[in-house]
Amino acid sequence: MLQHCKSTGPCLGIDFDNTLVRYDEVFLTCARSRGLVVEEFSGSKLAIRDLIRQLPDGEMSWQRLQGYVYGKGIASASMFAGADAFLRRCRAEGYRIAIVSHKTEYGHHDPDRVNLRKAALDWMATQGFFRDDGYGISAEDVFFESTRAEKLDRIATIECSRFIDDLEEVLTDPRFPPGVDRILFSGDQVTDRVAPYVVCPTWQQIEEHIFRD
Repeated sequence: MLQHCKSTGPCLGIDFDNTLVRYDEVFLTCARSRGLVVEEFSGSKLAIRDLIRQLPDGEMSWQRLQGYVYGKGIASASMFAGADAFLRRCRAEGYRIAIVSHKTEYGHHDPDRVNLRKAALDWMATQGFFRDDGYGISAEDVFFESTRAEKLDRIATIECSRFIDDLEEVLTDPRFPPGVDRILFSGDQVTDRVAPYVVCPTWQQIEEHIFRD
């Protein structure tokens, strides 16, 4: 049964992977150590993915790498610049944060069978997401969904006023709940395209958009 946010105050929904948590450095380190890219290579997660997929059995190699990074490797991941200040501003302004993530319980090609949801929760705890002296987010307002459809249902159910995601396909899905303002976190990729939602390349710009006078 779907649940509403547990905390009080206006609700703001945020995606997790590649929106709050940044994996680029982890992907690069692991890809180098596995010999999937040369030591001299440097690039983002997407650049690494595109390069690995060109290898023989590249798609399987990429999926195995993802399984490791989102599981054991998440301990080395970091928050995007500006996300810390944004979450603290939300708490100061009386917003409640709901994190809604499309994340299966286990990676499809992870031989270690690391529980990805537990790994994500452990990372959040380490970063101070649930502490009173941190961001003060309720662990009960973190939702992991097995499919995109279930994620969209959850966004509708928690009745958030805005939702922030790094994937255009989520925000443009016909099932995305009407009445929820959509914000695309484009991750430092500046774009001039016209979109039916707000596009912000940095968390600083997201903060300015939400808390503008």
